[in-house]
Amino acid sequence: MRILIVEDELHLAEALTQILKKNNYTVDAVHDGESGIDNALSGIYDLIILDIMLPKMNGISILKHMRKQEIATPVILLTAKGEISDKVMGLDSGADDYLPKPFATEELLARIRALSRRKGDILPDSSLKYGDIELDALNLKLSKDSKDVKLTLKESELLEFLMLRKNIVTSKELIIEKLWGFDSEVEPNNVEVYISFLRKKLSFLNSKVSIVTVRGVGYILEGGN
Repeated sequence: MRILIVEDELHLAEALTQILKKNNYTVDAVHDGESGIDNALSGIYDLIILDIMLPKMNGISILKHMRKQEIATPVILLTAKGEISDKVMGLDSGADDYLPKPFATEELLARIRALSRRKGDILPDSSLKYGDIELDALNLKLSKDSKDVKLTLKESELLEFLMLRKNIVTSKELIIEKLWGFDSEVEPNNVEVYISFLRKKLSFLNSKVSIVTVRGVGYILEGGN
């Protein structure tokens, strides 16, 4: 699970980063609103911990912009303010949870686990559809009509990412960040290899869906209509 922390208090951001990493989460931290919105709109995160009071762009503005762009990543708002009006404003703007400072680490971890379970409840069968294909991410299976083919974990993760970004060109760099992590030493040709594997499996299924290369930019799915 990849988590983004947007928090301008450097000591708090570092402490949260270390705590979450010790609990086996992959974590990135940024410290102002502009960096926060850039990272949030990438679509690579499974959850965002977002402070309201930030330099350059406040958390509520980030949240509203995310939801306007149909970025559905779960968000936990952090703020030093505990008033009901602030809580209501945050939740009405699209936040999934709200945690006033100071807070106990155990409570934050519990809320993260709760949001993870809630996210799983939305798609209990872990399936995604695009055009004439259906991806069963839980069972690593891609199907068209009554025909199906098994996928490796990385193939499934890559296809899922492309399906979720179906109308957006996705760069190799973004794929590497999502599937392997920011600190990974994976080379871009690894992405090309997995793209090739997926194309062969789509061809095996005689699917109208194709992974199109946008030269110099990345990949995009076509054939969804």
